[in-house]
Amino acid sequence: MITLGIDLGSNTVKTVLLRDGSQVIARSLRKGGHDMETVMNECLEEVYSAASGEKPDKIVATGYGRVSCKIADKEISEISCHGRGAYFSMQGARTVIDIGGQDSKAISLSDNGKVIDFVMNDKCAAGTGRFLEVMAQALQVQLVDFGDVSLKADRSVDISNTCTVFAESEVISLMARRESKENIIAGLHKAIAARVIAMAKRLRIEDEVAFTGGVALNSGVKRALESASGKSIKTPDHPQHIGALGAALFAFDMAKE
Repeated sequence: MITLGIDLGSNTVKTVLLRDGSQVIARSLRKGGHDMETVMNECLEEVYSAASGEKPDKIVATGYGRVSCKIADKEISEISCHGRGAYFSMQGARTVIDIGGQDSKAISLSDNGKVIDFVMNDKCAAGTGRFLEVMAQALQVQLVDFGDVSLKADRSVDISNTCTVFAESEVISLMARRESKENIIAGLHKAIAARVIAMAKRLRIEDEVAFTGGVALNSGVKRALESASGKSIKTPDHPQHIGALGAALFAFDMAKE
């Protein structure tokens, strides 16, 4: 039984193909200025090719672009899919912190992995991957290097503005005062963590915390979240595919029925 989950995010299309409920293949592609359907079709070609041409019995779409996914049998919210995927990847996870390109969210799970409650920031770029992208451009540092660079800091500079526009001006001002990029990036991670944890505390942050989304690949943000929350935070393998994984698991439920 083959099932497929498609997460149509703001910046990236993620796909996960399952055989009998076990993960087989995961693929992702950034939009890079292309329309969502073109990127999705290219991503599907890759995942089907890697699966020797096997096609799914059921498909579930999630993410911002899920309503435009014409091939899906069902659309399910990213809250439900991230919760399902995180619990499958990390048995025992009770709190999920997900930071994507355009939003951040915290999700509370029950003992059996059901979503109990959630809070979400999707009105402002602060505390999201987009915030970090803008800062990477200002600092002229590759975003993929942010985590490693921040770990070399001897201190974190206080960033007083969480608004992306004002924070960018503040970063430029700090560079003009010859503050090191390492310390500035550490400060940016600290600012993001403070904002996200303040949001997450509107729920109860349990001891078992899973960190998902593309920003979870940034080790500096993970460390800042642990410092701000006082909790040990774990990142599952391939955290950017957790939403697509949850969607594929829901598709598996549908196929069984």
